[in-house]
Amino acid sequence: MSKRHLELLWLMPATVIATPAYATDYLSVEQAQKALFPDASEFISQPVKLSDEQKDKVTKEAGVRQRKNEQPAWRVQKDGKHVGWFVVDEVIGKHEYITYAIAIAPEGRVLGVEVMSYRETHGGQVRDVNWRKRFNGKTLSDPFKLDVDVPNISGATLSCRNILDGVKRVLILHKIALANG
Repeated sequence: MSKRHLELLWLMPATVIATPAYATDYLSVEQAQKALFPDASEFISQPVKLSDEQKDKVTKEAGVRQRKNEQPAWRVQKDGKHVGWFVVDEVIGKHEYITYAIAIAPEGRVLGVEVMSYRETHGGQVRDVNWRKRFNGKTLSDPFKLDVDVPNISGATLSCRNILDGVKRVLILHKIALANG
């Protein structure tokens, strides 16, 4: 091995150590719950356990894959009355996962979306409150098309599209597994 190769090998650990980390956690589950349901009195954990048939049905209706058979979900109560569902989901951004939470009214209407963890180097603008507000009121009767339902953000197209697809998939999951609960 040449002297130059040895010098380069010696520098590699310094390069790895100096590489900045981009993952940012913004909200814990509890913080996201309070942000989306500020008046709730109780969050009852009710993870959705999908059969293979239900998982396939979600995938088919959503047009994107339901990766897991179990989805973290909480039944939200206010003074003993069911006021909605809180669901934590993950979608791929460009290369890394984006963890977000969605608040769903009992009848299947989006009440809000919060980005809990963003791991990409670009596209963090999906955390912008004005962009996320565009999901409020969405139901499965909406087209769920980028630039129709929610605007695209230059430099964050994949994150925008995948969060949009994820919200639609979670609404379908609600219809299939939560709506009668």
